[in-house]
Amino acid sequence: MCGIVGYVGSKPAVDVVVDGLARLEYRGYDSAGVALLADGELATAKRAGKLVNLRNALAEEPPPAGSTLGMGHTRWATHGAPNDRNAHPHTGCGGTVAVIHNGIIENFAALRAELEERGHELVSDTDTEAVAHLLEEEIKDGAALPEALRRVCRRLEGAFTLVAMEAGDPDTVVGARRNSPLVVGLGEGENFLASDVSAFIAHTRNAMELGQDQVVELRRDGVTVTDFDGKPAEVKEYHVDWDVSAAEKGGYDYFMLKEIAEQPRAVADTLLGRIGTDGRLTLDEMRITDEELREVDKIIIVACGTSYHAGLIAKYAIEHWAGLPCEVELASEFRYRDPILSRTTLVIAISQSGETMDALMAVRHAREQHAKLLGICNVNGSTLPRECDGVLYTHAGPEIAVASTKAFLTQLVAVYLIALYLAQVRGTKWGDEVFAMVQLLAAMPEKVEKVLETMEPVRELARSLAGEKSVLFLGRHVGFPVALEGALKLKELAYMHAEGFAAGELKHGPIALIEEGLPVIVVVPPRARDVLHDKIVSNIQEIRARGARTIVIAEDGDTSVAPYADTLISVPAVPTLLQPLVTTVPLQVFACELATAKGHDVDQPRNLAKSVTVE
Repeated sequence: MCGIVGYVGSKPAVDVVVDGLARLEYRGYDSAGVALLADGELATAKRAGKLVNLRNALAEEPPPAGSTLGMGHTRWATHGAPNDRNAHPHTGCGGTVAVIHNGIIENFAALRAELEERGHELVSDTDTEAVAHLLEEEIKDGAALPEALRRVCRRLEGAFTLVAMEAGDPDTVVGARRNSPLVVGLGEGENFLASDVSAFIAHTRNAMELGQDQVVELRRDGVTVTDFDGKPAEVKEYHVDWDVSAAEKGGYDYFMLKEIAEQPRAVADTLLGRIGTDGRLTLDEMRITDEELREVDKIIIVACGTSYHAGLIAKYAIEHWAGLPCEVELASEFRYRDPILSRTTLVIAISQSGETMDALMAVRHAREQHAKLLGICNVNGSTLPRECDGVLYTHAGPEIAVASTKAFLTQLVAVYLIALYLAQVRGTKWGDEVFAMVQLLAAMPEKVEKVLETMEPVRELARSLAGEKSVLFLGRHVGFPVALEGALKLKELAYMHAEGFAAGELKHGPIALIEEGLPVIVVVPPRARDVLHDKIVSNIQEIRARGARTIVIAEDGDTSVAPYADTLISVPAVPTLLQPLVTTVPLQVFACELATAKGHDVDQPRNLAKSVTVE
């Protein structure tokens, strides 16, 4: 959720660290701070609010000259208000140890009480500060900083990433992780720590995965990784296949606009290389054997937010193509209801970042029940892929804006591929049928591009509705999750009431919300779905008769809906199950433009973070 950067090298540390924090602003934060070490002097600066406040503070009171070792943090408040006092880094009583932290330390109250009994004075309201004081005690008892951090970590409960520096160790930055992201960047004569590779991608594209309960020692000439007991740990290095330009706005006013425009390429990249030389669908990262997949008798999809909506669409595809019963669960609720799992259950976890704590805890619960685990993720080297039996990476590239766009469309492509692969393995579809459907998927980037080329009327519509207090969304079949996603985008970005409903439920209550002038966006199924299409046309007539302003998304050439649409948004005609790939795009554009018209920062909506790494 928060952003972390650590650096050891020869460059001015303050520049590397602050620039890295700027690349992590998309994660959401309410304060920022740095710690720098030079000539045995540890200096910190921190400010509530945006990063510019920290930059101004550093300009007014420059850090120690010559510092080439430092760390920085952007905080999203959990314990304590978002003010200067609670911002990170935190130090011990002597000011010689500094700590930054992501996550939640669940036993901090007991630790704080112990420290206060021993005479420590804690000045913040955070759970983090206790760690600085504990480290200070261990170092006074003779432990070097890495061993001190290992000892402290063994006492902590909860999910955390910790990074620490100590005035007496001018060559080392130390980090630790449990259930919270931390990645190492490997340079020449310099090394980096960060919660996301985008923080150091301007300096190196070589990275190292850190596993669960590991401590990393970062020095100019190398990196050492151990477990919490000090034993050497196995690590995996990898190369980041995108560069710094992919994380910059590229001429767009907002990252979200850039990421919406990148969707045709992202969809194409996710499809790349999925058909083998024999014409069969191949998923190289599956790592679950065909024999095991043929034994599966139930699928459960776990996800949160936008990824949950991708899971809802996956249910239609899996049950239709693979003939397997499929349940879709909110990851945050999954393990608390005693779900029924077995060795023949396949749990599919969807997470853009691969660090969503609710999804990770759901996966761990499923593993305890001996279920098979398949992850869908956009971030190579993140936790989710490492904890699953198999993974399907979406190749969306970095998604910086908090509200997900291209990650959602590539997740849809991923779930379609999984559904078709299951159909191929289980024999519910002939090989030529699977190949034909993959070819239809291959045509989708062009279809999405056509949608994007026709969005100016949608932008005009959004600007005209900027004064509205509420918008409703209706859909049938796979259009229902699209309606949910459209409502979520509007809530996230425009801070207004928005709800998505299954259109068939209209007369079971929601129709009471319809009043004169209320904007209602309706996602119409393709005409090929005759029954559903006709039913939703009847729904449109019902709400229009009660004064609603009807905004209808329908396939090109659907003249039957035109008489009942105050605004008609046409999208290319595609097969029913694939329609979300084109109907979602106008809703993304609509929400982004309406929020912009209201004067909101669509890349960093209030109270939200890109990755929710605590439960």
